[in-house]
Amino acid sequence: MKVVVGLSGGVDSSVTAYLLQQQGHEVVALFMRNWNDASVTLEDECPWIEDSNDALMVAQKLGIPFQVIDMSELYKERIVDYMFDEYQKGRTPNPDVLCNREVKFDVFMKTAMSLGADKVATGHYAQVTSTFDENGKEIFHLLAGKDNNKDQSYFLCQLSQNQLSKALFPIGELTKPQVREIAKEIGLVTADKKDSQGLCFIGKVSLPQFLQQQLVPKEGEIVEIFKDSPLFSEEKPEFSSKEEELEFLSRKINYKKSDGKVIGKHQGAQFFTIGQSKGLGIGGHKESCFIISRDMENNIIFVGEGHSSPGLHKKALKIDNSEVHWVREDMKLETGGSMEVMARFRYRQSLQKAVLYQFENAAYIEFEEPQSAIAEGQFAAWYMGEELIGSGVIA
Repeated sequence: MKVVVGLSGGVDSSVTAYLLQQQGHEVVALFMRNWNDASVTLEDECPWIEDSNDALMVAQKLGIPFQVIDMSELYKERIVDYMFDEYQKGRTPNPDVLCNREVKFDVFMKTAMSLGADKVATGHYAQVTSTFDENGKEIFHLLAGKDNNKDQSYFLCQLSQNQLSKALFPIGELTKPQVREIAKEIGLVTADKKDSQGLCFIGKVSLPQFLQQQLVPKEGEIVEIFKDSPLFSEEKPEFSSKEEELEFLSRKINYKKSDGKVIGKHQGAQFFTIGQSKGLGIGGHKESCFIISRDMENNIIFVGEGHSSPGLHKKALKIDNSEVHWVREDMKLETGGSMEVMARFRYRQSLQKAVLYQFENAAYIEFEEPQSAIAEGQFAAWYMGEELIGSGVIA
């Protein structure tokens, strides 16, 4: 079988290429150049040139063909412009999820197929298996990686059955220490290389600095909403339906300046996100202040003190129907249906017990326990056991 590996210059993709070679596959390495502006990359992080060199050295060591493909224009259009647009609207995008859906498992995958590949492999800590239904149709299952600390199934939550049918994740059944050990044993240059912590394919960046390339700083006010605000003590109304209750539980409270007290200034609401506490420059509080809401129109940031601030927590989230995506199409809920799931809306967040409801215009996830810092634009993913079955963008 001919497999094209997305060789990124890191240890995970390097070991992926090696394992496939050991399994007897014909392996070809492609390095995606997706970013070419070093001005926003923090100095101590390797820019793409170093990653490209490391990927080339790994390919040479393994004796496999190596090619660089330039996807920077496409990446800018589909990922970077999307990020700027989302932040400007006061939403919190996840570029890594989009990068997998739009770049790695779309354009990159199509490029690999045009080179005669049967499958595409990446260094994700996730697993794909398949079974056949009663009609003989093959169904692909996206499972969590064996290494709980590194499970990256969340980043793949927008993939389709077709994309999964062509995907391989050879290191998904290994732990990170095992992957590093293999790299050391065979003498790969990437064996001790630090994991990249930054945006998908860009490296570590200062996000405000990155956003300031296109989003103009504009001074605004920081308003504190106190725990005893009447907004939080409103009595729960009577509901005529479950949908009405979920709409209430997932609603966004529209704070006004007069609801609290001005305690500081900021340089633009678009540079911050829900749940953020760093970079606000607020003093004189026992506990840190967290962003609980943003008024983009009036450029006001609303904060609450402490992790227990009632403005930080919600029991439910909403996903518009146009944004609901089923990895397992055969498990899709009909209107009026519900199912018990485990869900998360951030990478590395532990899975939370919840119920997923499907209505005519939207789906809702109601959590057993209130959740902190649910932000519009984030991806919520739902699981059955180890299997990720669907996802959607929080409204």
